[in-house]
Amino acid sequence: MSRREIGCRPNVELRRLSGLGVLFCLASVATLPALASDGSNTWIRSVLNPGGVTATPPNYNRSFVRHWEANPPRGYPTLARENIEPTKEAIKRYVDINKSGGWKALPEFEKLEVGMTHPSVHALHDRLLKSGHLRAASAYPSYFDYSLEKAVRRYQASNGLTPTGIVDRRTRLALNVPAQVRLRQLRVNLARMRSHAQGDAARYVVVNIPAAQIEAVEDGRVHSRHTGVVGKRDRQTPRLTSRIYELNFNPVWRLPPTVIKEDLIPKGREMQGGKVSVLERFGIDAYSGSGRKLDPKKINWRSGQPYTLSYRQQPGPKNPLGFVKINFHNSYSVYMHDTPSDRLFGRNFRAASSGCIRVSGIEKLLVWLLEPQKGWNRNRIEKVKASGETENVRLKKPVRLHFVYLTAWATPDGVVQFRRDLYRRDGVGTVAAAY
Repeated sequence: MSRREIGCRPNVELRRLSGLGVLFCLASVATLPALASDGSNTWIRSVLNPGGVTATPPNYNRSFVRHWEANPPRGYPTLARENIEPTKEAIKRYVDINKSGGWKALPEFEKLEVGMTHPSVHALHDRLLKSGHLRAASAYPSYFDYSLEKAVRRYQASNGLTPTGIVDRRTRLALNVPAQVRLRQLRVNLARMRSHAQGDAARYVVVNIPAAQIEAVEDGRVHSRHTGVVGKRDRQTPRLTSRIYELNFNPVWRLPPTVIKEDLIPKGREMQGGKVSVLERFGIDAYSGSGRKLDPKKINWRSGQPYTLSYRQQPGPKNPLGFVKINFHNSYSVYMHDTPSDRLFGRNFRAASSGCIRVSGIEKLLVWLLEPQKGWNRNRIEKVKASGETENVRLKKPVRLHFVYLTAWATPDGVVQFRRDLYRRDGVGTVAAAY
């Protein structure tokens, strides 16, 4: 697929069509703090000790998962130069872990949770002790106690998983990534970090593709971190460096060629002869080469005619771009945008777009981007959103933007972070992408 063919196919309204597809866009071995991710550790304290009560574990239902995934803690800047030395130290520690034999893979099980006694709990105990997430060995290693539960949550949070304290299939697969693979990832990602590392004075936005997260960074601190949706494995979000220069409020969506060819036309053929055409169903307009708007009922989807047309969707509740599109120069025809559907933000696996980035809580990012411009604040943004009128705003001070691919790094608090090798770019096969 060429760069120009990536485009952006936001996966919102049209995804409801059957057959249309998804088209729219270690803790170290040494003594560590409890997964500091906002510089103060307050967020992890609330997870490990909700309400200050240690005797009763939290009820990790689906609503907790959705809330956690949609509201990531700010944490340390991913691209900070200050992460280089901790990552070097993490490499040394993983060299030692491998020299001592690494860790054994956990056997298959349905799930492990606090209160259980099981041979696999002993294996889990030894695995987390080896990587440093469990601070001290238990006198009863086959019993899943609260100390082990905290260690599981430490592990999950530093591996991009919801810290439920329950070892489910996804957590087990992550735990079973061999130590030598994690060492390889740290070395590969150290080189990536060096090429992108930013200083304290930088004001920039970074999208870490494997983490599916967006950070707005200023003066060396994360101003806000946002959950994102990134490209699927077969329609990958590209790595790039650019500058955000424009915001399109209530934008028109122009369907890119790949969507037209691979998604819209096949669905048009499927719906041919029905009471409602695919264009009517999704509020899309078709235009001839001369710019004339066509009657959707007169388009023959089984002919070559649809390939010669252009298609647009006007602003509104069905527009997959939501109320704003964030533009930056690039050769991939990708951008960042809002979405009318936030359901994917509450999931742990968020590779579901066709290359573009959907941003959760985008209003906060917009306020930050527009901060240097007189007359722009949250109230004005909300008024523009409510109006439904298209308005294009150029930034007086374009903001640097980095789309990076980082799956392993360490932060100044000593915590080692891993993320799934989503697009299998680390040279370690499929094992680090399987969860």
